[in-house]
Amino acid sequence: QVRLVESGGGLVQAGGSLRLSCLASGGAVSDYAMGWFRQAPGKEREFVGRIIRSGPIYYGDSMKDRFAISRDNAKNMVHLQMNNLEPEDTAVYYCAADEAPYGSRRAETYEYWGQGTQVTVSS
Repeated sequence: QVRLVESGGGLVQAGGSLRLSCLASGGAVSDYAMGWFRQAPGKEREFVGRIIRSGPIYYGDSMKDRFAISRDNAKNMVHLQMNNLEPEDTAVYYCAADEAPYGSRRAETYEYWGQGTQVTVSS
């Protein structure tokens, strides 16, 4: 099974950018649908986006064009580029792997999860 470790979170001012990374071991990111989710205190875990095995990328409706997912098969990593961050983006961000070829928007369908990385956006 695959192990996932997120990194790249931190504290930024509104309007700033962060690039999150998810390093996989024990499995190839190209063998899973790789999802990004976020969860703020007291809120449901929210779908950010996913890249499916064959490469197409899908985003949550609320993510707009500020977020971009990419996959680096050589490094066995998935990234989430976040631009023009807002205080409402403050959350713990998780990467996850789904053995289903297409993955889904639902967190409960993903079998493997990282520990998460904190993103805090100050106003």
